[in-house]
Parts: sequence; C-alpha cells; structure tokens
Amino acid sequence: MSKTYSSAERAYREIKERILTGSLPGGELISEGEIATDLGTSRTPVREAFLRLETEGWMRLYPKRGALVVPIPSHEAEHVAHARFVVEAAAVRALASRDRAELAGNLRDSLARQRDLLTELTGSDPQVLARFATEDTDFHRTYVAAADNPLLTGFYDSLRERQRRMNSAALHRAPMNVDRIVEEHARLADLIAAGDTAAFDTALVEHLAGVHQLELKGLR
Repeated sequence: MSKTYSSAERAYREIKERILTGSLPGGELISEGEIATDLGTSRTPVREAFLRLETEGWMRLYPKRGALVVPIPSHEAEHVAHARFVVEAAAVRALASRDRAELAGNLRDSLARQRDLLTELTGSDPQVLARFATEDTDFHRTYVAAADNPLLTGFYDSLRERQRRMNSAALHRAPMNVDRIVEEHARLADLIAAGDTAAFDTALVEHLAGVHQLELKGLR
C-alpha cells in the first residue's frame, strides 16, 4: 500500500468518523486546508477522501468554496427507523420461542456499560456521547444477531452507519435524555426476556419515535 493511499484512507476514515459522531455536523462547510492542517497531512489525501465521501452521499463538494457535510434528510431518518422496526420486531418474534437466557445476560451487560457511561457524562461531553451512541447501536444489534438469521443481520448492519449518525445527532440535540434512553432500553430488554412481542413492538415504536423526534404513524 502506497503512502499516498494510506494517507487518503486515514483521512477518509477520520473525516467519516467525525461525520458519524456529529463532530462534523450536517450543514457545516469545511475546507481541504483546515482538515489537512488538523490531520497533519497534505491536501491531496484530504481531496481524495472528500471525493469518496461525496460518492457515498456524505458530502457535497463546491469548487473553490469547500465541502458541505450533508445533513440527515428527514425522510431518511424516518426510513431508517421504519427499516429498523421491521428487522428488530422480526428478530424478537423469532426469539420468542427460543431459550433467551444467554441473550438476557448479554443485554444486561450492555445496560451496565450504558449506565457506566452515564456516570462519566458531564454536560455534553462529545467523546462520551460518541461512545454511548455506539453502545446504543450495539444494544439493538445484540438481539437482532441473536435471532440467527444472517439475512436480517446483514441488512441491519447495512444501516449501522446511518443509525450511529442518527443516534449521535439525537444525543447532541438533548444529551440529558440519555437517562431516559437507558430506561427504555431496560424496558425493551425485559420484554424480550418475557417473550412479549406485542408489547415490545409498541415500546420499540415509542422508543424510536421519541429518540429521533419522528411521528412513525404507519407503525402505531
């Protein structure tokens, strides 16, 4: 791997991570020069990273002006939430007839990690919020993966980056809602353990709608 390619890959990964965690928020206009200076590299790998991110839909490039971080479209947030509901609800229905003891333990472990992060959160610490957003994403994936359907899991994983970004955006909007999110996760975990799929569906819709400030009328 060439040095130029390594630098371009590093720039791509770092810039994308900043977009996903919200440290580069949607609507922000950035320049190759400022990012290159921040990363300690030349403009060439940053330019290559910008082009790649534009192709993936994360940025729009404006010659001589910079790169615009594309905001999360309202319809995309709703579509991701709908897709998540379909997959998560199907996974929990599949789990209802199985032994869920190991899954219940894994969900309790995730909840413990979430509560540990709560103790670290002072104000709106971006690093702690980013870690919580990842833990949030992993919590939901835990029971999707437990259903042992590779097609469901693969599709769910294809939503992961958008899901992480939506979680980060929600936490930056109202970081003090983290306590409520953990409480709702605990409720979802209890319903999964009980095998109460109908109540889980209702709780999941309320959770997704509340966290991401969506109506989700078609799921109610």
